[in-house]
Amino acid sequence: MSSPKISSPVRFYAGENYSVTESIGYLLIQLTTSMRREVDGRMGELGLTDAQWKPLLMLKLGKADTAFELAREMSIDAGAMTRMLDRLMAKGLIERVRSKTDRRVVHLRLTPEGEVATAQVPHVLAEVNNEYLCGVSRSEWSQLKNILQRMLLNGQRLQTDKEEGQNEPQRFEPLLPAVPRT
Repeated sequence: MSSPKISSPVRFYAGENYSVTESIGYLLIQLTTSMRREVDGRMGELGLTDAQWKPLLMLKLGKADTAFELAREMSIDAGAMTRMLDRLMAKGLIERVRSKTDRRVVHLRLTPEGEVATAQVPHVLAEVNNEYLCGVSRSEWSQLKNILQRMLLNGQRLQTDKEEGQNEPQRFEPLLPAVPRT
């Protein structure tokens, strides 16, 4: 596979007339904050906090099965994760099971009550996403996802360039093709 072509990025913003409230970053933060509030309210109706439903979902999806893996997956401190897991265990939603092959490892498992609670999480997330996408066509939704994925890839490249010690980040053609405007 050939490496991506280096290109000059399009300049959508200029420092001379930069408006924070018109920037993609600002708008994404505002959107995320608003969606998080809505999700939190609905999860609260299920008796779950933001800090509780996420590890339950990660366990259900098989993204992690130990406290350490959950903490890494969710980018939080292992001590804070352990305290959260203690609360989930007190609610009867998870259980700790010592590994049969390595006694130092403690696996986490959803209880039947945890399975029931976690089964509702994707439905709440889908509802909120759909309500925020009201008035957006399927093609616009697809284009939005494509753009956001490209932006994430660009951000990953910038981070990789910094980690590799490159002074000037390389500019690449996007790996995902541009979506034709409709």
